[in-house]
Formats: sequence, C-alpha cells, structure tokens
Amino acid sequence: MLLELRVKNLALIEKAEVCFKDGLNILTGETGAGKSIIIGSVNMALGGKASRDMIRQGADSAYVELIFAVDEPEKQKRLRELDVDLLEDGILIISKKITPARSISKINDETVTAGRLKEITSLLIDIHGQHEHQSLLYKSKHLQILDDYAKSRTAPLKEEIAHVFHQYQSLSKKLADMNLDQEGRRREADFCRYEIDELEGACLKEGEEEILSARYRRLQHSQKIMENLSEAYDTMENARIDAALKSVSQVAEYDGELTGIRDQLYDADAIVSDVLHDVRRYMDEFSFDEEEFVRLEERLDLIHNLQAKYGSTIQEILGKLEEKRRRLKELENYDLVKQNTEKEWKACEAQLEELCGKLSDLRRKEAGKLVKRISQGLKDLNFIDVQFSMEFRRLDQYGAGGYDEAEFMISTNPGMPVRPLGMVASGGELSRIMLAIKAVLADTDDIPTLIFDEIDTGISGRTAQKVSEKLSYIAGSHQVICITHLPQIAAMADTHFEIAKEASGGLTTTSIKELDEEQMIAELARLLGGAEITEAVFDNAREMKRLAGAKKG
Repeated sequence: MLLELRVKNLALIEKAEVCFKDGLNILTGETGAGKSIIIGSVNMALGGKASRDMIRQGADSAYVELIFAVDEPEKQKRLRELDVDLLEDGILIISKKITPARSISKINDETVTAGRLKEITSLLIDIHGQHEHQSLLYKSKHLQILDDYAKSRTAPLKEEIAHVFHQYQSLSKKLADMNLDQEGRRREADFCRYEIDELEGACLKEGEEEILSARYRRLQHSQKIMENLSEAYDTMENARIDAALKSVSQVAEYDGELTGIRDQLYDADAIVSDVLHDVRRYMDEFSFDEEEFVRLEERLDLIHNLQAKYGSTIQEILGKLEEKRRRLKELENYDLVKQNTEKEWKACEAQLEELCGKLSDLRRKEAGKLVKRISQGLKDLNFIDVQFSMEFRRLDQYGAGGYDEAEFMISTNPGMPVRPLGMVASGGELSRIMLAIKAVLADTDDIPTLIFDEIDTGISGRTAQKVSEKLSYIAGSHQVICITHLPQIAAMADTHFEIAKEASGGLTTTSIKELDEEQMIAELARLLGGAEITEAVFDNAREMKRLAGAKKG
C-alpha cells in the first residue's frame, strides 16, 4: 500500500507530507485549494508528464516522492522478476525530480525510464482520474474490462494467441512477397549469387577490422611515434636521477629523515631505467613496411565498402551472407518453398481460428458473470430499473487478442431497449458505471491501492450515499484514496485529510493535514453548511458521521 506522499516546491505546495493508512482515505478542501495538485503529483511520480511550469515560483526544482510497503509474497516475487529489489521491510521508494531542463524518475535511487516506471507501478496502484470514465465511450475499453475481470482464465489463451498471430503475420507477409514470375526469380537469383560470391571472396573474420585498424594507425603515424619517443628518451636520460640519488645517499647517514627521500629516489631511478629500456627496445624493433601499409589500406577499404553495402559491422555482414544464401535456396526451389509456406500458413490459420474460438467462448461465458455483477453494482448505486448486457461481434480479421469486438449495452429507463453504453449514459452515469466496474474488478485484481479523483462528479443526495457505501466496500479489501466535495462520501472516511490554501508574504501556499474526530465533523459541517455553519449543521454532521460508522459496521 501507499504509506507516504512527500511533495516539495510543486505549484502551490511548498512542502507537504501525507501519511496514508489502510481503508478509506478521504481528501477534502475548498474549491481551488489544490486538491488536484495532490493527485497530479502522484501521477507525475508514476510517470506522467511533468511540466517545468509546475515548479513553485522562486524554487530551482520540484520533488515528489511515494513510499510503498509491499507485504504480499506474490507481489514481491513479481517485482523481483522485474529486477526490482525492495528495501528493508518491503519498502519501495519512487521519486521524481523536476527541473527546468528535465525530469528524473528513480526507484530506490536507481534512475528509470517512464515506460519501466509504469510497468512496475501498475502492480501497486491504480488511479481513476476525473475523466477516466470517458474511456467507457470506446468499445475497446469494454473488452479490456472483461479480460481484466477474467484474466486468470483469459491471459494464458491470449498469450498463446499472440504468439501464433505473430507467426501468422510473418507467413502472410512471406506469401505476399512470393509473387515473382520466372524471369523475376531468375534476375534476383543471379544478383544473389553475385552478392554471395562478393562476400565469400572477401573471407571476412569477426574482429578482423579492429586488429587491422590498430596496425594501420601504428604505421600511418610511425614518424610521429618515433619523434615523440626519441624526445621522451632524451628527456628522461638527462633527468640525472642517478646523480640526485648519489648526492642524497652521501648525507642520509647524518639525518634519518633523509632515508625516506633516498628510498624514493631509489624507486624513481629503477622506474626510469625500466622505462628507458622499454622505449629503446620499442624503437629498435620498430620498422615501417611500405608493402604491409598498402596491404592494410586495401584490406580496410574492402571491408569499409562491404560495410556500406551490407552492414555496419562484420558480424552484420556475415549475417547478411547467410540471409542471401537462404534467399538463393528459396529462389532455386521456389515452387516447393511456396507450396510448403502455403501449408504452414493454412495450418497456422487453423490453429489461430481454434484458439480465437476458445477465447471467444470463454469471454462470452465470463461476460455473463461480469454483466450480472455489474448490474447488481449499478442497482447498489441507485440505478433502479437498469438493464445491462454485453454484445459480441466477430471482426473481419484476426488480432493478437483474438477476433472479438465487444460492447456494453444499457437501458436506464423502464420500457426502453438496451443501446450502446456510449450513446445512452450521461457524464454522471458514466462515473457511477465506472465505479461499479471498479468495485467488481477490485474483488479479482491484486492492485493494493486505488485512487479516485472526484468520483462524485454529477451526483448528489441518495445516489451520493450509495457511492459512499460502494467506496467503503472497496476499501474493505484495498487501500482507497478519494478526493471528494460531497459530505456523504467524506463521512465514510477511515482517515480524513483537509487540503487548505493560505496567503503569506505575497505567496499562496497549499497545505494538507490529517483531521481528528472533531475536526472531521467540523469539515463535514463546512461541506454541508455552505456560507453559514450553524449549530444545527454541526448536529447534522455528527449524525452523518455516526450513521456512516454504523453502516460500516
């Protein structure tokens, strides 16, 4: 679960630390207090875009840190498979530093890419943003929801289908490319033979270019090498370290401190003597061979020309040679290869058809269960006479996820036929439908922390009460963090935080603090009372908190 959120110099926040707890964590505050910044900071830390404009005025950088506790052995195992090492007590720290030049994301002090960050954090947290319910307008989201609900059954089949589908694509492309006439095949075969002869005649060896280049550079700069070595030799020879050693040795017996200097001169003299010997030997053995130089130059020119045509390294060139040999063999046995490819393609298509059929049957079976549970969830959220179903259609082509297209269908009024969800539901209804779906998925997924950003948009009254009960239900098995402006939802809080904004010294600052029981009631009274908060409003707030506690049991 998410233990702590730490924010520094982000927008209106100078410094904030929030310690989240189990159950339902509620965040409330006046409009404009900075509630969206809190969720925005979490999104940024999880890999979302971070604009330099978000850096607080007068600060050099902004910083966001999330501290997670990962207790479940299965979750720890999956993180290890992603090469993530947890800290002591299963702690995982995710941070993001935002500067005017760039943003840096880290996991336990190891810099990571946004893609890797999202892959890892998707195991730990799920954010339902203010506009996520709009994704229900897209049919592709509906099938994804079904597959998420039944992933323990569908995932193995989908993985197998994806593998076979890629084979099918490869064979389809190969067949599409096999449309040469006899003359075209003859011309391509001749050209393949020419390229094979050229590459085989070069007799290339891996690592050859590096060795030849080193020898060529040595000969190419031979004059410079000899001049510099000669100058170095003369300089070291004239250093007269031996004379210095003799002078110090003659007086070392008069002062014990001089023995250290004498010993250093001994070492220096020995080192210089060894270096002089090695330099002289190198100079004596060095010779410039004009024929070898020309031979190296010609060989390197050949290698570089082949690299320009076939690949940047000798390894790539040799790989291209094998590719040309395979292609020539195909061309020389064209009819047989095409016949065998067609057989492979048909067998692959039959396998893909069978697997996709199994997946489709499984999806339809699981869809019945999902629809039943979502329907009940919708009734719990004050959709009184709702009808909810899922309609399937077969696509004209295969895909890595099968051949199904699925769409949620709904009727929210008695006597009206079910129609596509995106054509019927309003914004507020979409929000509640997504909450019902999240509640169903919460029973099947293992993501420990769920964040809801203003899930209460467009609802009030009895419906708001139903939404609060659904959030409390989800919080029974997950850590839930919810931003809201409705007292019915805030009353359900296990832990309640107030977000406030204040001006000081010409700057506006957003702060966040955890509320105790009396402060919770005062905040509920503010949400209930509007402009004037009377004693009756406080009494109403206390009763609302009491009833919420009773509802939670």
